[in-house]
Amino acid sequence: MRQSEPEGHGPVRYGPPAPDPGLPVLPELADVLASAAGRTSAEPPGGGPVLREAAAGYWWRRGLRSRPEDVATAPGAQPLLLALLAAHGGDVLMPRPCPAWWTPQARLLGRPAFHVPTSAESGGVPDPYALLETVRRIRAEGGSPHVVLLSVADDPTATVAPPELVREACEAAVGEGLHIVSDETWRDTVHEPLDRPLLSPAEMCPDDATVISDLSGALLPAAWPVAVARFPTTGPGAGRRARVLDILTALGGFVAGPVAAAAAHALDEPGPVAARRDRANTLHAAVAHAVRALVLDSGALAGPTQAGRHLYADLGPLRARLAGLGVTDSMELEDYLGRRLGTPVPGGHRFGDELGALRVRIDTGPFLGASPEERLEALESAAPLALPHVTEALKSFGSAFRELR
Repeated sequence: MRQSEPEGHGPVRYGPPAPDPGLPVLPELADVLASAAGRTSAEPPGGGPVLREAAAGYWWRRGLRSRPEDVATAPGAQPLLLALLAAHGGDVLMPRPCPAWWTPQARLLGRPAFHVPTSAESGGVPDPYALLETVRRIRAEGGSPHVVLLSVADDPTATVAPPELVREACEAAVGEGLHIVSDETWRDTVHEPLDRPLLSPAEMCPDDATVISDLSGALLPAAWPVAVARFPTTGPGAGRRARVLDILTALGGFVAGPVAAAAAHALDEPGPVAARRDRANTLHAAVAHAVRALVLDSGALAGPTQAGRHLYADLGPLRARLAGLGVTDSMELEDYLGRRLGTPVPGGHRFGDELGALRVRIDTGPFLGASPEERLEALESAAPLALPHVTEALKSFGSAFRELR
């Protein structure tokens, strides 16, 4: 019998921890939302013309020629990906580790989800040779792989895949007849964009790649759910988009009118929105590098922090000490660190990693402060790591990890 991965792990909890409250809402976006509060109807399925035009412009500025008719929107990335997977059919491949919400989407549809290894330096994009081997194994066992998910700026590993790896993985996928769904939610949070150029699969495989982006990655508060998808402009792209719209309609997946107005404004990237995004990136990058230094100082491992608002730590070298504390897998590690640090620290099992691997994702948001005022102070400070509340948070985190030496 074919089995999707991960397998043999026993019960695995996929429910997400409590979300980080994030930075205070940009006043300009709050004003746009408030001015549209009188809208009493939701957007039409896939989004109205203003929102889709703004999304097309957003991608055009990033080198992906787009038209409004190539775009669809949804109230968050989860319903959007669910509709995409339902529209394509077949088995789903994804990197290991991967975003916590990917595997449940496939399983909700009754689709096997196969995880393909990645390198520690380039999470988010499957190893090309492992991808080919996995596809052939699935077919030999009677499966029908149709879609591969990847993320060039990755959650959870916070790495940015080099263009040559993206190219090789995409060529392998397309050569095997797979459609690529590229999650580019974090593409605008690359810490050093000049040093880490980002190549979208849609640039090199325009007929075989659909791009999705959750605007909460860099442009909107998480409480205002909007995600956008860019479909191929040629071939079967239009038909797949129509199928996705049918599914979103059946799900009631419509973006709220006032939120759509704020999303369109953010996608246009006016000065204040772009400035807030850049300041937030600088802040999260500084905190991520400081946290990584503390992780490495404890004897644990952590890959490079190149994008996003988190890092991925491997506490395998501290296994003996953790075992003495009753921690032998990532579920127990999540519980232990959550209690010790007083904030959610999701274990690697949520991201498709092996349960026995002692890995966790550490978010940078909790280090910015407990109140909106403290988080805004960190955002506006020229030296956020020197602020008392940030210093204390880093000190407490370092103490907890030094105890594990």
